[in-house]
Amino acid sequence: MTKYYFLLFLFLLAGESFAQNNLDSLVQIRGFAIAAPRPDGLPDFIKFVNEELAPRKVNTLILRVDYNYRFESHPELRDSVTLSKKDVRKLVDACKKQGIAIIPQINLLGHQSWAEKTENLLKVYPDFDETPWVKMPAKGEYKWPNPDGLYCKSYCPLHPGVHKVVFELVDEIMEAFEAKAFHAGMDEVFYLGEDKCPRCAGRDKAVLFANEVQKIRDHLAMKNQELWIWGDRLIDGRTTGIGLWAASYNHTYPAIDLIPRDVIICDWQYTRDNQTAVYFAMKGLRVVTCSWNRPEIALQQVDSHVRSRDLSNKELKGRFYGLAHTVWSGPTPFLKGYYANTQDPKDGDKTPWNTFKVMFEKIGKLETGH
Repeated sequence: MTKYYFLLFLFLLAGESFAQNNLDSLVQIRGFAIAAPRPDGLPDFIKFVNEELAPRKVNTLILRVDYNYRFESHPELRDSVTLSKKDVRKLVDACKKQGIAIIPQINLLGHQSWAEKTENLLKVYPDFDETPWVKMPAKGEYKWPNPDGLYCKSYCPLHPGVHKVVFELVDEIMEAFEAKAFHAGMDEVFYLGEDKCPRCAGRDKAVLFANEVQKIRDHLAMKNQELWIWGDRLIDGRTTGIGLWAASYNHTYPAIDLIPRDVIICDWQYTRDNQTAVYFAMKGLRVVTCSWNRPEIALQQVDSHVRSRDLSNKELKGRFYGLAHTVWSGPTPFLKGYYANTQDPKDGDKTPWNTFKVMFEKIGKLETGH
């Protein structure tokens, strides 16, 4: 009998291991993306990591750090309140304990402003601005569309001083977060290769975009680190009908054939499952499909991910790399809505927190085959 129970124990242990390995083989990346917490919100965020992310087997945390870190290389670029090395260490230790890899993000190229606010890089180094003639509106006066086509500012990728600054920031947070991958953002780049720019005028926008991806990727590769970016600028918005936000209208999309094949694409298609993950995979790129605030779309994306892997040959299968949930706020409002299960005044349960719960409940069921 003792031998019987021992064999049963081994069988159950192997079964548990197989279930985990099976989930890993189906959804290699199980991600969660959000802004990094401020210091006063760190304890609550670590609690969320331990009690909510880990039980759902989230294994990748994409943190939008930007200037929310006490940079030593460029203290002039710090936010007024920032995470210290000690704060980051607490978060890194918590994630290590739970088997969660942190991927820090600083928005590079685009998203150098938002509404009426100029972000720190162009505020401190205005000569990096791709469109210095476009003036920021007064507070409360930003509107879209507008005569200048202003959504977010970009830095000029050909400015001779910009990469020294941004790469020093990248290197510093990569070391602080002990990260093996970096997320450069690079989404919704509307300003690039502008006619009035003395460096970029007349240049192919796709080549400019691809060269910037290559430059960032090569910098990271010197330390055996990976580059992750959002995928919208690599999709033809007109031909696909996806539009100018989740795809490109300014001819950056041919860059998909110019960028290195080891760049990881985070494919955000929030209002419908556009099957763009198949496009990226067919181009030889690993793709992580991203949800936001539409639970029904997130469920379709989980189904599409599993189906695509099932239907793919061995070359394609591994390129359907995983699924991630994205949150476009700081942790504090998200956690408030999450724990209170707050409804949206207009859309009811179409919230980032409910979408996260629904999506990862379905991912969890893949492990048991339900």
